[in-house]
Amino acid sequence: MSAPPRDTQANPPDWYMDLKPSRQHWTIPKQHQTLDRKIHARPYRDAQSRSTMTLPITLMGPTDPPPYTIHNESGKAPLLLVADHASPVIPSALHQLGLDAESLNRHITWDIGSANLARGLADLLDAPLILAGYSRLVIDLNRQVDDSTAIPAISDGTVIPGNEIVDEQQRSSRIAAFFQPYHAAISARLDHFHSNGIAPAFLSVHTCTPLLNQLQRPWHIGVMWDKDPRIAVPLLQQLNRMKGLCIGDNQPYSGRHPHDFTIDFHAERRGIAHVGIEVRQDLVSDAAGALKWAEILAAALAEPLAEPGIYCPLQQWQAGAAAQQ
Repeated sequence: MSAPPRDTQANPPDWYMDLKPSRQHWTIPKQHQTLDRKIHARPYRDAQSRSTMTLPITLMGPTDPPPYTIHNESGKAPLLLVADHASPVIPSALHQLGLDAESLNRHITWDIGSANLARGLADLLDAPLILAGYSRLVIDLNRQVDDSTAIPAISDGTVIPGNEIVDEQQRSSRIAAFFQPYHAAISARLDHFHSNGIAPAFLSVHTCTPLLNQLQRPWHIGVMWDKDPRIAVPLLQQLNRMKGLCIGDNQPYSGRHPHDFTIDFHAERRGIAHVGIEVRQDLVSDAAGALKWAEILAAALAEPLAEPGIYCPLQQWQAGAAAQQ
C-alpha cells in the first residue's frame, strides 16, 4: 500500500497549527493569541487519550476535560475514525453559554449517541478513534473557523447567549484551545500511518436529529460522500441490501456541502479513501442502541474495507481503474 502525501506538504490555511516536534507544547500563531497578552498554558495529561498537550488556562479549568481523547489507540486496522460532535461539554469558563439544562441536552449541543456509536464501531473494526472533547456550540470542529456557523448565535431556533457577541480575541482563544488541538491530533495520527507506509481509510461518524425545522427524517443511516466513491458506493450497496432500512445517499446532509471541514481538510487533501456516516439519534440514544447500529455499520463496512485497492491515493486508484478499462 502506498502512502498519501503528508498534510504538511500541502499548504494549510495560515491559522492552522501543525503538531510541532516537542511532544508537550503547541505553537499558537500570533494572530490567534489573546490580543492583550499571550495565552498562558500548562501541560495536561489525560489518561484516556494518553497524550500531553497545553491547555489555555483562560478557557479551561483544572476539572475540564482535554480537547480530544483517543479510543482504541492501539487498533490495528489501516483506518482512522473521528467524531467531531461527540461531546456536550462546555468549559466552565464559558458558563454553559447561558443555556438552560434542557437546551444543553438537545441535539444543538452535540451529536447525541455519537460517542458510543463511534467507540463501538472502532472496537468492531479494530481501529483508532479520535473524539472531540467539547460541544459544537463552543466551536464547530467541522466548519472553517471563519464560517458564520462555526460559533453559532442561533441553532435550530434556540438563541445561544454566550455566542451572540464573540469578538476576535474570544474567537481566537476558542480556536487555539479546542479546534487546533483536535485537528492537529488527527493530522498526527494520519502522519503516523504515513510514516509506516500506509494510506489509511478515514471515517467521520455523526448522528442526526430525527426532526429538524419541523421536518421528519426517515433515514436510519445517511452516507455522505463527494468525489471519492471507494467506500461510499459499496457501503450504500451493502446497506440497501439489508431489509427494513431506509438509507440516505447524501441525505439528510450532503458530503458536497461547501462549508464542511474535517473530511475536506484531512481526507480529500491527502487523497485517502473516506466516507461520512450519519445515524439517526433516536436509534442510538442509549448504549444498547449504539452497539446495535455499530454492529450494522461494521457488517456493511466489512466488504468495502476489505478491498485492498482502496488503500492508496485517489489519483493512483483512478489511474489503475482507467488502465483496466
